[in-house]
Amino acid sequence: MGIMLSILDQTPIYPGETATEAFRHSVALAQRAEALGYRRLWVSEHHDSEHVGGSSPEVLISHLLAKTERIAIGSGGIMLQHYSPYKVAENFNVLSSLAPGRVDLGIGRAPGGLPRSTQALQRGIQDPPSLTDKIVELEKFIHDRLEADHPLAGLKASPSPETAPELYVLGTSVGSAEIAASLGLPYVFSQFINGDEEVALAAFAAYRGQFNRESGREPQAIFALAAVVADTDEEAERLAGDHQLVKIHLASGKTLTVGTIEQAEEYGKQSNEKYRIEVKAPEITKGAKATVRAKLLELQRKFGVEEFIVTTNVPDFGKRLRSFELLKEAFAEVPSAPASEAV
Repeated sequence: MGIMLSILDQTPIYPGETATEAFRHSVALAQRAEALGYRRLWVSEHHDSEHVGGSSPEVLISHLLAKTERIAIGSGGIMLQHYSPYKVAENFNVLSSLAPGRVDLGIGRAPGGLPRSTQALQRGIQDPPSLTDKIVELEKFIHDRLEADHPLAGLKASPSPETAPELYVLGTSVGSAEIAASLGLPYVFSQFINGDEEVALAAFAAYRGQFNRESGREPQAIFALAAVVADTDEEAERLAGDHQLVKIHLASGKTLTVGTIEQAEEYGKQSNEKYRIEVKAPEITKGAKATVRAKLLELQRKFGVEEFIVTTNVPDFGKRLRSFELLKEAFAEVPSAPASEAV
């Protein structure tokens, strides 16, 4: 089983940088990823944040498609809970018409921001459908398969692209895996958000065990992780820094991952619920090429995946770019056989 490598770019805005500079870095990363032979590059959706620039993935995807030629570009992911499936289908049909066969549509379950941004995005919406129902409707619009008895029968999400965008479900739980399985769609587990190995194993087991094959598709499981690759293990350790994984647990039972303790506190205040903040060391695969290669091969054996989507949180863009170069080199090189096995 080979390994395919892809990239998640969250368009980080580091101290001293502007959003314009962050987007220039995203363009440079996409172009370098294409030259290196990465399979795809996805961009994220975050709202009401000074630390990331990607509040509108569709717009950024369009720009990145125009600046590249072959690599697949997509969303990691669109927060469909906020939007009309019809409008999302239109947006991605336009993108797929501009760049046939190169557009991925990843759907996320998180709100992508604090409660006030959710309120702004969903203002005026009452009794919204479940996320599962929205994904079902989105797929019908993308493939022009609305039933004759559907309330919107005859409606088309124009234009009709030569190749429809590829739909993916992103998540960090067994619940998200079950949604992907029930719909017969590819599934991405985000370990950099939920580093609990038992949850990941259970999610992939549920996904494969419950996968709906009625559409003729087979399970496609993808593993998303944070990684830092450098010339030495020590340098990678230094570049990885002392990042924190901050989670907020609400009294209603919801758990969300945010960027900082300050964001967690603000989220708690805006939620008007009792809350608890949990701070953990994030799960980061880090080291020199050989170290990271060995770790990814171990993850591949453990989770049975063929593709990794990698995000790298390093303030120095040159070092971040170098990390992706080294990661690709790690899997391009064929390890030498031990002397005892040499012919």
